[in-house]
Amino acid sequence: MLSKLSAELALAESLRSGGDFAELFYEDTRSSSITLMDGKTDKASLSRIHGAGLRVYFGVQSVYVHTCDTSLEGLMKLAREAADAVGQTKGEHPVRLIRSVAANIHPITLQPLDVAGAKKQALLHGIYQAAKDYSPDIKQVTASLTGRETEVTIANSEGLFVGDTRTYSRAMISAVASDGTENQTGSSNPGAMKGFEFFTDCVDLEAEARDAARCAATMLHASDCPAGVMPVVIGNGFGGVIFHEACGHALEATSVALGNSEFCGKLGQEVATPIVTAIDDGTLAGEWGSINIDDEGTPTTKLTLIENGVLKNYMIDRMGSRRMRMPMTGSSRRQDYTFAPTSRMRNTYIAAGTDEEEEIIRTCGDGLYAAQMGGGSVNPSTGEFNFSVREGYLIRDGKIAEPVRGATLIGRGSEILKRIDRVGKNLKLAQGVCGSLSGSVNTNVGQPTIRVTAITVGGRKGGK
Repeated sequence: MLSKLSAELALAESLRSGGDFAELFYEDTRSSSITLMDGKTDKASLSRIHGAGLRVYFGVQSVYVHTCDTSLEGLMKLAREAADAVGQTKGEHPVRLIRSVAANIHPITLQPLDVAGAKKQALLHGIYQAAKDYSPDIKQVTASLTGRETEVTIANSEGLFVGDTRTYSRAMISAVASDGTENQTGSSNPGAMKGFEFFTDCVDLEAEARDAARCAATMLHASDCPAGVMPVVIGNGFGGVIFHEACGHALEATSVALGNSEFCGKLGQEVATPIVTAIDDGTLAGEWGSINIDDEGTPTTKLTLIENGVLKNYMIDRMGSRRMRMPMTGSSRRQDYTFAPTSRMRNTYIAAGTDEEEEIIRTCGDGLYAAQMGGGSVNPSTGEFNFSVREGYLIRDGKIAEPVRGATLIGRGSEILKRIDRVGKNLKLAQGVCGSLSGSVNTNVGQPTIRVTAITVGGRKGGK
């Protein structure tokens, strides 16, 4: 536990050489994980991360130092290192902190680390059997359950002294189908800002396992996807990864404040079709990407990024606020105390529209249905992306036809936003882990089913 007196002394010491603001981030995280592979326990682990990070600002520059020694002596040593990095000794800067508690909208029933390993193994065996029994093509099943409990305290030289507790649970399921020559993989990775009750009360893990197996078995017998420019219907849920990667990162102050975004200077301008509204919301109770306060102690927010096609906001941390001269948005996040925080997404999604999924497909003509998206790569400064389609089907005359594999979607985020002509009602969120300058953090991506009038689809020329 970080004492108020220790934080006050460390912050004051860090400012003695001319810094104009200082922030101390204290963390104590315990994690557990158990993995089952092909019906046998593959590994089980417990880990703990404990330490503190100190950031000192001087104008639009900063220094960041961290330590695993959170004693008063350790924190004072850390503060002296930060002050020495800023400049020469200039005098005393007393700090007085006012204790507060973050409002918690994420009640936890059962902490993951309090649950016996035998109960976790029973769930994992059920996952394994459900996937294995789906099809004789399923040759390998891997499943894991993870839980994380984090306590943070954030103090700064403006007087903030606030604590927060964060608990997350996640299942990761992978099924591999094989015909002896080729392999295809299906996966499902549900998670939430909840305790162990998430696994038993909120998600059907065996149904998730069967869906992973279904995807793998279906794609094993799929034909190669033909290449070309065509209409593409992108399924709900993880389909939102394209917006997250190709547009979301370009709306973070990390990019915008340095002029490295295609959306710089476009507030108030139309950047998408009028049927597109995109939101980044940290306030959703129990969601994987939610937070009570961000990692600089700012209360989380619901932030409309794009409203009816018009760019309304960026995601801004404290340093971004200084550089851009705009308010902070509760978007500052970090992997752990060893990383300085920066602006990051939380639960980022395209909002529900008014179209029925069946009508979106029926009026498509010929094209591609990207039921599930996979990984990809993006250049944040240009928005150019390349994403794989994990599960795809051709659309022929407005009907979903045969499955196809090997499809990739190639384009530019800002161009795709202006080609969305249908937005469905069936909004769904999907869980992921996003990597950026401040490490890897939990994020939700999401969208309803959408249709893009034209995307370059990479595949095999002449594919059937």
